[in-house]
Amino acid sequence: MQATAQETSRDAGRRPRTTDDFDKVQNQDKPQNGLAGLKYWRQDMFAGFIVALVSVPLSLGIALASGAPPICGITSEIIAGLIFPVLGGAYVTVSGPAAGLAPVLFASISALGHGNMETGYRMVLGVIMIAGIVQILLTYLKAAKFSYLLPRSAISGMLAAIGLLIIAKQIPNFIGHKYDAHEFFPIIVETPSRLAVMDWSVFSTSLICLALLFVLPKLKMPVIKHIPAHLAVVMVGIALGQLFHLSPAMLVDIPRELTNSIVFPDFSMLFSDLTLIPTIVLAVFALTFVDGTESLATIRAVDQLDPHRRKSNPHKTLFAMGVSNICSSLIGGLTIIPGIIKSSTGIVAGGKTAWVNFYNAIFLILFLLVFGDLIRLIPIACLSAVLVHIGYKLAGPHKWQEVFDLGFDQVLIFTSTVVATLMSDLLVGIGVGIAIKIAILMYYSMRAHADHLHGSHDFLQSLYCSFVSLFKNPISDVKRYGERAEVVFTGPVTCFNNLGVRSVLEDVVRYHKDVRLCMASSVAILDHSSSVYLDTLKRDCARLGLAELSTEGLEDLPCCSKNVTSLRHRVFT
Repeated sequence: MQATAQETSRDAGRRPRTTDDFDKVQNQDKPQNGLAGLKYWRQDMFAGFIVALVSVPLSLGIALASGAPPICGITSEIIAGLIFPVLGGAYVTVSGPAAGLAPVLFASISALGHGNMETGYRMVLGVIMIAGIVQILLTYLKAAKFSYLLPRSAISGMLAAIGLLIIAKQIPNFIGHKYDAHEFFPIIVETPSRLAVMDWSVFSTSLICLALLFVLPKLKMPVIKHIPAHLAVVMVGIALGQLFHLSPAMLVDIPRELTNSIVFPDFSMLFSDLTLIPTIVLAVFALTFVDGTESLATIRAVDQLDPHRRKSNPHKTLFAMGVSNICSSLIGGLTIIPGIIKSSTGIVAGGKTAWVNFYNAIFLILFLLVFGDLIRLIPIACLSAVLVHIGYKLAGPHKWQEVFDLGFDQVLIFTSTVVATLMSDLLVGIGVGIAIKIAILMYYSMRAHADHLHGSHDFLQSLYCSFVSLFKNPISDVKRYGERAEVVFTGPVTCFNNLGVRSVLEDVVRYHKDVRLCMASSVAILDHSSSVYLDTLKRDCARLGLAELSTEGLEDLPCCSKNVTSLRHRVFT
């Protein structure tokens, strides 16, 4: 029997009416941020100390990879730690400079400074501030939700390309010899000639540190298991630097007076040359896009690691990133973004709330004041090894294998994004990945209706309809029967119409206990991104005690591979 308006009204008054209200209900009776979170100060302080030990090499290395002074990496981390606990919408996410933005920053600094990295660095601080302002404006437009429209394989391809760029740009530091080239393929081409004249002391230091980063996490010895791998590598690197008598030019250089590390944005130079306007616009767009996309992807990943299963607020997180970027740029810091390595370290160390960020910042300040001389003994080769290891995590064989397991279509999207990014830039790479995704979906959509095509007119009409249908909400009807509901899909389910699907399904599972998703015979496609979303929604509903989710008609859409979340498409015979 159809639910009456009165029953619906009573139910609405009893349950949260918005997604944000719903998330607050799910996060109740769990460790909270703000003043309420200070009661966990013992756990958060210890976690902050452990995170700070990891942050030092990561922050210094990221600044180095960005073409900026090493100290500004730690400066960024401190600013993030002081702001994020107050504004952040995430619970156990630790923010700071991230390797994912290093290639964008390096390219922006080089382009703005016309090769003069010091000048370009001061100019890019102004770009970071503008990007922060744009992020705040996007928060009020609720733009965080648009990240769901991007194909998962294209995002994975972008991150893999970033990993390869990080590795390539660290080869000069890894072998201790400067290169003439600064782009990916020219660096690869130049490498064989540089290997003959490399500094063996630097190369040995890099190689040993890199090997330790791979080996230490796998050792089962209790003593080693509780020592952060990055801290152990830094100490070994310092010892090797002294053993090999590395020159001061091969060691980290940070100011002895902290006030000397404060650098202000150079707006006068940034806007004095009108020919730089296109470069500035592109840099702002690239920083905003990559920062926002990676931030939202990271907080979703960290939420899965949270023992308390709290759900972050993406809009508040984006706002916090915007404010942090503005403040960071004002004193010479880099772009700020949630980091998966530091966040997972904080969780393992027992961190409960976002106050881990604050204690991380306090310990970093103490490290600079007390152990500044020790930090200056860290070899650049050691930081290079840390960055190469990060690059491997982003682009190693395991990432490619994951994509291969999803089928040829995902391999094509992933590979195209990687190649296009390496040959041009991140934005072009993402654009190519999206275009390939659309072409593949249209191919399967038209293939499903090939028997109905007779002549060029039918073909062109089908081509147009297939394209439009990828972006239309595929849900045609929601039938409600008290606590039961049926959601009827009649069109292709893709990442490009994901927002409409999310809006309907998150409302339905909030108000009903038994929800069935019915795939009509007209549904020709269920893409990988949508399949992952439906699978995640089903597991989240079961974990949170919400609706029991089931599907009907999905068996008529065979998968492209053995992986159940791969692209599904209908085949008419």
